[in-house]
Amino acid sequence: MGAASTVILDGGMGRELQRRGAPFRQPEWSALALSEAPQAVEAVHAAYIESGANVITSNSYAVVPFHIGEERFAAEGQALAALAGELARRAVDAAGKPVRVAGSLPPLFGSYRPDLFDAKRVTELLTPLVKGLAPHVDLWLAETQSSIVEARAIHAGLPKDGKPFWLSFTLKDEDVDEVPRLRSGEPVAEAAAVAVELGVETLLFNCSQPEVIGAAIDAAREAFERLGVNIQIGAYANAFPPQPKEATANDGLDPLRDDLDPPGYLQWAADWRKRGASHLGGCCGIGPEHIAVLAQKLA
Repeated sequence: MGAASTVILDGGMGRELQRRGAPFRQPEWSALALSEAPQAVEAVHAAYIESGANVITSNSYAVVPFHIGEERFAAEGQALAALAGELARRAVDAAGKPVRVAGSLPPLFGSYRPDLFDAKRVTELLTPLVKGLAPHVDLWLAETQSSIVEARAIHAGLPKDGKPFWLSFTLKDEDVDEVPRLRSGEPVAEAAAVAVELGVETLLFNCSQPEVIGAAIDAAREAFERLGVNIQIGAYANAFPPQPKEATANDGLDPLRDDLDPPGYLQWAADWRKRGASHLGGCCGIGPEHIAVLAQKLA
């Protein structure tokens, strides 16, 4: 993997908003600032671009009933998604750099909870997000997906607009065995084969401990080699301690690990690149200062 081919992604949005003193509480999480302080959202995007990110992600992760409630989602979901896309695009335009905007399509029923997936409601929740984001984004990113069934469902609900589809899974990072697995328990090798079938351009692993990502990259790379396909691989870990199976995204703020400061995180990212990852960034608790180090050392 040549150094010049590394794509630098952005880092987390929610923690960075909180750190900057933007309106931030649970259960709304990063969605609160969309309506109450959109300029803060745009400022975080700008900080990531300034740090060297080649791709920034729309702040649409929490625009789901799980975070903003059923009534508000029904009334404002599409408008909030559109605002999220617009703020990201505005930050790119202001920076004047060739940065792409990824449209974040989150877990529709709650992070880390494959058990809450409800196939009957996918269209109802996904359509407003896609319609709101579509005019503003360069690619679609289904992120923090816990199971293959939800990834398939999101792919099925995408417009046939020719935009690349990136898929990012969150990994089991407690009670692990020798097989890297999604939070559903499904093996990464199986998820990688499905990514091929869905025409995914880049397969990523996010919102998991750095410790479990290397093995997942290996499993994906080996699956792609076996299938004779050239799909890019990426990673953006979080800075949390392990997330138990019964975790919910609204239980309170997790502490951040002291060892995942920018130099500490760089060591993990450098290892992922050696294993074949070409797209590197950060998730919850990884901020612009981390991304700046990745851009300086790995891009």
